[in-house]
Amino acid sequence: MERLQLVIMSAFVALLTACAASGPNVNFDKNPDVDISNAKTFAWLKQTHVLEAPADFNPIVKVRIDSAIERNMKAKGYTLVANSDDADVAISYTVGSRDKVKVDSFPVTYRGGFGWGHPYYGNHGSISMGTETTVRNYTEGKLAIDVYDVKTKQPAWHGWATQKITKSNTEDLDLLINTIVDQTLANL
Repeated sequence: MERLQLVIMSAFVALLTACAASGPNVNFDKNPDVDISNAKTFAWLKQTHVLEAPADFNPIVKVRIDSAIERNMKAKGYTLVANSDDADVAISYTVGSRDKVKVDSFPVTYRGGFGWGHPYYGNHGSISMGTETTVRNYTEGKLAIDVYDVKTKQPAWHGWATQKITKSNTEDLDLLINTIVDQTLANL
């Protein structure tokens, strides 16, 4: 019975780990004092589109993010205009990454022994527990998208996503960028 519980628990942990690692962690915040529900047009806040680019920002990735944001906004029914003064909302984004370390420690062994005699003879039972510690280095990427109300010049919405960057998810970079942008702007 204990073995079955261990197998079920292991499968559950593996499933949670797979689900957690599969997609970006997305969140957003709306400014309750700014209403953009009637907005129909958008423009880029800055000519460069990105609010603050890191020094090593890949220009090809920038073009892909720009395109993904424009595609998503157009799919929501917004019309892109050239001048931000003529738009209902202005949009910009920031990107970044940081190296992170994950340390896990958990018990892995349980050993018990039996003995004869009294403790002062050195023949008594013992129990020992071992632990295993793993250290993993990884890179976490972040994309934050900001929407401003042009009329009031106030921030209206901020959405952000973080994603563990792995070799497998960078093999199809267009899919990764589109997924992150779509999930980030889902609550706009």
